[in-house]
Amino acid sequence: MLKIQSVCIAYGAIEAVKGVDLEVNAGEIVTIIGANGAGKSTLLKGIAGLEPVAAGKVFIDDTDCTDIPAHRRVALGVALSPEGRGVFPDQTVRDNLLLGAYLRGAGDARTEAALQREFARFPRLKEREHQYAGTLSGGEQQMLAMSRALMSDPRLLLLDEPSLGLAPLIIADIFRAIRQLRDAGLTILLVEQMANQALAVADRAYVLEGGRITAEGLGKELLNDPKVRAAYLGTH
Repeated sequence: MLKIQSVCIAYGAIEAVKGVDLEVNAGEIVTIIGANGAGKSTLLKGIAGLEPVAAGKVFIDDTDCTDIPAHRRVALGVALSPEGRGVFPDQTVRDNLLLGAYLRGAGDARTEAALQREFARFPRLKEREHQYAGTLSGGEQQMLAMSRALMSDPRLLLLDEPSLGLAPLIIADIFRAIRQLRDAGLTILLVEQMANQALAVADRAYVLEGGRITAEGLGKELLNDPKVRAAYLGTH
């Protein structure tokens, strides 16, 4: 579903992503782990069309999307739940969700069905439907960010640090939802610093260091790799 070939992304003279090759097959959860500053979020933004690709190619299915703008990638089935959640604080929960379905519009019957689906997925959002997003807790904002991305009915969901700064019980809820989405057939590319959780849920995984892929394999293989455990799991 997603193929990245020799992708480079730069901020001025600083090259944040350096010749990355990566694939995500339909129905998989693929995880990217790495330290802060490794280029993980930049890579997801490049896939979503929010950062220009300086070199290389991005394919969604067999379509070359390298120069296609972000809103057209949404139409192709790609949605990003960004690091830091990025909710619209002065809009209600309901309006934040409707913004995720802007390609269809608020009056479309499928949009209302999607709203009810997300309220069922995260009942707290239903309870706070008319509350301003800026007044939500961090965990509730993360639920909202995920649901807003899902409102476009994507085939490929890009999840950037969904557990960041959250309490353990909320993290468990988030990862439960990720598993349920995969079981329902959604394809997920997950960037996550909680490497233990991320590798446990992943079908396959990549390690990104200094903007380059330094290891790849099945999630369970990397979870048990001594070098990965020492670097990212704090164990040997």
